[in-house]
Formats: sequence, structure tokens, C-alpha cells
Amino acid sequence: MKRTNLVLNEDLLEEAVRLGGERTYSRTVERALEEFVRRRKARRILELTGSGLWEGDLSVVREDAATYRPRGKSRRGTR
Repeated sequence: MKRTNLVLNEDLLEEAVRLGGERTYSRTVERALEEFVRRRKARRILELTGSGLWEGDLSVVREDAATYRPRGKSRRGTR
């Protein structure tokens, strides 16, 4: 973890806390950063469309996905 001082818009921070349901400002900011990073990474994937970096048929991959999971087993398993 890194400690830092931030100057933030108080109204925006309060709204983020209210909407996000976090208990602390720190957790609210951390969650916002996690979401920002996740969205940026997802955007990069979209930029690869048509780049030729991946070859294959997505419809085939999607059809095969069901064969890897044993029947009767839910996605939520015990760990």
C-alpha cells in the first residue's frame, strides 16, 4: 500500500461513497481506481479487433466452453 495525500472534490467523493456503499474514503478511492484500470484494460482488448493478433473462430470457442464444465456442476464451487 502507498500512503498519499489527495485533494479531491468533496461533493464528488461523498457521492461516490454513497453510490458505492463503501465505508471509508480510502476504500472508495481504491475501488474507483480498480474499476478505472479494469475498464482501460477492456478497452485495449476492443482495440485489438481486426489487428490479426488472434486467429480463430469465436463461435467455436463459445460452443466448446460448455464441454469443459461437468454437467450438474454450478459455476460457483467450493474452494
